Amino acid sequence: MSERFESRYKPIIVLFVLIGLLMVGKAANLQLFDNTFKDRGNAAAIEKAITYPERGLVYDRNGLLLVYNTLVYDLMVTYNSLDPSMDTSKFCQLLDIDTTYFRENIVKDWSSGRYSKNIPFVFMKKIDPEIFARFQEHMHEFSGFTVQRRNARIYPHTNAASLLGYIREVDQEQIDGSEGKYRMGDYVGASGLEKTYEPVIKGSKGIEYILKDNKGRRVGPYKDGTLDSLPVSGFDLFSGLDLELQTYGEQLLQNKIGSIVALDPATGEILSMVTAPSYDPNSLTIDRSRGEAYTQLLQDSLKPLFDRALMARYPPGSIFKTVLSLIAMQEGILDPDRSMTCNGGYHIGKYRWGCRSHPKPRDVPSALQYSCNTYYYQLFRDLVDRYGTRKVNRGLDTLHDQLRMFGLGNKLDVDLPGEIKGYIPNSALYDKMYGKNRWRSTAIISLGIGQGELQLNTLQMANLAAIIANRGFYIVPHVINKIRDTTGLVQQLKHDKRFCGVDPIHYEPVIEGMNRVVSPNSAAFIDDITICGKTGTSQNPHGEDHSVFIAFAPRDNPKIAIAVYVENSGFGGRYAAPIASLMIEKYLTRTIRPQRQHIEKRMLDADLIGRNKIIAELQ
Repeated sequence: MSERFESRYKPIIVLFVLIGLLMVGKAANLQLFDNTFKDRGNAAAIEKAITYPERGLVYDRNGLLLVYNTLVYDLMVTYNSLDPSMDTSKFCQLLDIDTTYFRENIVKDWSSGRYSKNIPFVFMKKIDPEIFARFQEHMHEFSGFTVQRRNARIYPHTNAASLLGYIREVDQEQIDGSEGKYRMGDYVGASGLEKTYEPVIKGSKGIEYILKDNKGRRVGPYKDGTLDSLPVSGFDLFSGLDLELQTYGEQLLQNKIGSIVALDPATGEILSMVTAPSYDPNSLTIDRSRGEAYTQLLQDSLKPLFDRALMARYPPGSIFKTVLSLIAMQEGILDPDRSMTCNGGYHIGKYRWGCRSHPKPRDVPSALQYSCNTYYYQLFRDLVDRYGTRKVNRGLDTLHDQLRMFGLGNKLDVDLPGEIKGYIPNSALYDKMYGKNRWRSTAIISLGIGQGELQLNTLQMANLAAIIANRGFYIVPHVINKIRDTTGLVQQLKHDKRFCGVDPIHYEPVIEGMNRVVSPNSAAFIDDITICGKTGTSQNPHGEDHSVFIAFAPRDNPKIAIAVYVENSGFGGRYAAPIASLMIEKYLTRTIRPQRQHIEKRMLDADLIGRNKIIAELQ
């Protein structure tokens, strides 16, 4: 071979050698170092299945189960693993669905990013056990379909729906903000305790790696399950709720609109929280009818999803006179022995504000006993005019701050979602309404009897009763007092103790007055239980007045504080007071005495919703 020939072909040979070395190196890299293709192969051959934990259980104060779990089956589908020749008719027949349901649940908006053709998604939720057993025998005929086991919530007693809450499927916003904790198809607490304690009771998911064949069918655990992780159950919750009392309260408010809140004043535990009308919490468990049930509840004109104990704001009426007395005595503005003449109304010039006929109030106890409006119109003016009649704004703002010490106008930080603040007006509101410094105490005098712009929720009213029962403090109201982890360790929760700025000595005249309110002639009177209470009638410009009552019992070493608010039912002694006394009697004695069962029957039989509908139609 000539030198000229060698010189021409040597670069070509070198080039081929270099190309060969590059190819060998690339092959070595793919086989030894780069896992890309290996991962793709594994993805096709290995399915990563989520195993769901059991949510924590919820108990009442006596150990009765309020919420537990039941195993349900979701049918999952991987779109790209479907057999185009599958017998759709047989598939639908086995699951008791039609072809329309099949098409709607098999084809998704792939461009939305919520679904992938290669990742399993839910085809059908919470399959009935009998239907699932029938389908499972033929499941091998339908490639691409797998079963996912999860737990649904069961409410064995159907009570306390708003308090316990419900779970629902997560939305995209929750998924995006969860840092990987939730994915499409997961469920999350949406209301009540389920929402508040979601981080505690949801538990942790497990992972199961499953080997698949070339047709996408499951053939067994990958690496004998050594890579699998088990789910960890959620923690259990122990509440202060008394199921028997809760059930009784719901019966008493049947066919009425309103709420009841009962507390243990010594601990702040919520013994009962009733909102009416309510609903069966089982109607919002995970199944195909849940959406329809939720829509019906949303469209119900009586708003059963609206928790009136926490979310409704009402004028408190005359129960407000108790706290006004306490603040006035603390400030030295009111002597407990102060008497006042009442001639059926409060007069200033040509203006008159009415009061009912009653004996002369000779002191604070009798003023509360007779619920004298005249007494409290004057007392309110004394409070807000304390710095002078032209500095009423300063006086009102001072009163505003003192009332907030009682948890009025604030959130009480109860461990439930949806709590509203209530509303205690200050001078800024009236400056806006009347003009700065252009109003006087007579313009806002209705606040003195718990009317006007003043608004509270029922929880705040019950907490006021607890404060009086405790002679000056309250424990932050709460439902849950203990949490048990998966090892069985029980943690006792701590709740703040808050003082209200009024010395204990000033509570005795108010308590004496409340004791006199529940006289032997009252429907709230019980022979051997000393109840201290205060009625209220909340004016309603749109119909019949609302009935209000707060109370605690016994007088010494109180065990229960309660507030009852019944809408459109008249003065406080008509419905709210009897219902509260029945709740107190049931809690303290576990029975209703024969001589009081006629009161119980009248409360149970009263249909105020039907009555008010008839009245509205006649007007």
